[in-house]
Amino acid sequence: MNTKDVLYELRTKKGLSQEELAEKVFVTRQAVSRWENGETVPNTETLKLLSGLFGVSINTLLGSPRQLVCQCCGMPLEDAILGREKDGTLNEEYCQWCYADGTYTYSDMDDLIRVCIPHMEKAGFTEEEARAYMKEKLPQLDYWKRYKELGDGGEFEAFKKQLIEEINALHVEGMPTLTCLNALVGEYVNLEYPLPNGMRVKFLNDKTTYLGNQLESEFGGERCFGVLANMDFILICTYGEGGTDPELVLYKKR
Repeated sequence: MNTKDVLYELRTKKGLSQEELAEKVFVTRQAVSRWENGETVPNTETLKLLSGLFGVSINTLLGSPRQLVCQCCGMPLEDAILGREKDGTLNEEYCQWCYADGTYTYSDMDDLIRVCIPHMEKAGFTEEEARAYMKEKLPQLDYWKRYKELGDGGEFEAFKKQLIEEINALHVEGMPTLTCLNALVGEYVNLEYPLPNGMRVKFLNDKTTYLGNQLESEFGGERCFGVLANMDFILICTYGEGGTDPELVLYKKR
């Protein structure tokens, strides 16, 4: 699709008139008309506003002239899984699991490979093939090439380590020792709990990135432990296969 077709489709899908769209991005209705007629394209600053308004990448607005690839894990990118800055704007260089709320979530390449291997096995790779592919691919990506420049000096890893220590210190019966936390983004509708401040938190929520992990119970069986944490709280629950029958085990405000 061309930019004119993309803009028309996004505008009409959102139920906006040309005039209403023009007001939201601070241009004239005539400017919007010229975009949709293919006479002109929005300038860079306006593209940023349109990206925020419609929740799509600038690459999409321009008709997807290039295939976006996460510069940390190598995953092909679509608008739905793009990382976000602290202000909520999209970052077209990273997926939401590698770059969350303006923070790079991986500083250890081996840790990233460990997380990616099970997903690649589902796509038909053997563990050995997946590991070899990632070992070759990751060093070619911009994040790992520029890690010393882009990294935070270990600040995020120190935060994760502190969280892990706090969680293990709770000594939840049946829960194995937690060794790592990963960035989690998504949604499990069945796992939703009221918090003391009146808010409701889902085990995963599309618009928020948490740190967490899933652990099989020390006692075996079908039940698992789900760990969810951020700067403000730690939530630990047990649930059955597929997220069924959730039970709140522990909530702790940090």
